Amino acid sequence: MAVIVLFALGFVFLKFGNLGYQVVNEVSAAGASNPRRAEVIPAAGAWLANYVTYPWMWIAPIVGFAGPVLALIGLKLKSEVLAFGGSSLGIFGIIGSVGASMFPIILPSSLDAQSSLLVWTASSSHLTLFIMLLVTVIFLPIVLAYTAWVYKVLFGRVGIENVRTNPDLY
Repeated sequence: MAVIVLFALGFVFLKFGNLGYQVVNEVSAAGASNPRRAEVIPAAGAWLANYVTYPWMWIAPIVGFAGPVLALIGLKLKSEVLAFGGSSLGIFGIIGSVGASMFPIILPSSLDAQSSLLVWTASSSHLTLFIMLLVTVIFLPIVLAYTAWVYKVLFGRVGIENVRTNPDLY
């Protein structure tokens, strides 16, 4: 319930507060990455402008509200699947709302709006991106294999009987 109330208060704060940044010039996605190319200004209510321009983005806040409601229903019905699915949807919707609200700004600067990082000005060089691709190709399978192994070892519920029969394991 607190998630729903706090999420709603966040939207009220965005609507009536003096929080937000706006990109006022056209930024070329094909140009070199340079944060100084974009002109960003503070603007009250700017974080909600994307919802007017792109109405389909309202899906994220709707999911952000519906997910916790489904989780509450799942708790009342003692349905673990519904509770887990609802809480997962809520997290997905809330994080998606932040991304939809802030786009194209990735990291706003509170000291100097001009120094805010945008999607088009925060990328790395081709060499850095290629090195990160190689690191990902090498280490992602290792991390996934380890995670799968941990899930296999720790899978299942721990009940009172498990603790009584094997007190040293828990």
